[in-house]
Amino acid sequence: MRLVLMGDLHYHNVDGSIPGWRDARDRFYGSLLGKFLDIEADWHISLGDLTNFGTPAELEGVFGLIRRRDRRFVHVLGNHDLYAMPRDFVLRANGGQRYHAVETGEAVLAFLDTAREQDRRDWSGHVDEAQLAWLESVVRASGTRPLLVFAHHPVYNTTARSTEPKGSIVPEIDIRAILGMKRGVGVYFNGHTHAESIVREDNWTFVQLAACLDVPSFRLVTVEADEIRIDAVDLDDDSLIADARFLHRYMPHFAPREDARGGEADRTARVGIAPAPSL
Repeated sequence: MRLVLMGDLHYHNVDGSIPGWRDARDRFYGSLLGKFLDIEADWHISLGDLTNFGTPAELEGVFGLIRRRDRRFVHVLGNHDLYAMPRDFVLRANGGQRYHAVETGEAVLAFLDTAREQDRRDWSGHVDEAQLAWLESVVRASGTRPLLVFAHHPVYNTTARSTEPKGSIVPEIDIRAILGMKRGVGVYFNGHTHAESIVREDNWTFVQLAACLDVPSFRLVTVEADEIRIDAVDLDDDSLIADARFLHRYMPHFAPREDARGGEADRTARVGIAPAPSL
């Protein structure tokens, strides 16, 4: 099974009175999403903040680009996706579910909703009691099969910047205790902090992606019988990088990070899968 993951995209509205802004935006996102969707994979996954403010125009624009290709695309909600409009509106626009799980022959995939609705002052992650109970049931039911979790916010005190104010699911929500019930291996994928990072903790590997505007890159996840491979797919395109730098100058609600790109240990990983016990 192959999955390709994208970090915070921040597709945004533009001010047409600023020369070149619309052209740079359309080139950047058209090219980047085209390359993302060109990758052959069973699932194409956005780790949240697909849009910059979640306006109807942003949602229509980005999904217009995505739906040009017939791909199995899943978007987990990020805080920026829910600033302008209620959660139900955004879910109708993306055609998705708030949270859900999928069982495949190779692994169990769990997609979380960690975003607060229309709260522009608090961009930390939150998970309500109903979703926590659901997640616990998914973790237990996964048994020894690999469990891959996809969320926007990191678990507190795991990946880079996850201990900063509003940089994670709030630590009062003990999601780590639920993940600790997992038998076998688990991998937790997230965005939010705009910094590449990979951290291993017991039987879990936490994989964090940067924003695409800072590091034009994806993660290719390959699940085989004995191993999960996580590899960086870098877009070494000078015109893409030039457009991103132009967008940095004008777009609101986004600040570029010079330290977004991690070292090699923050970009690739191999997770061994123990063979299932014989009966």
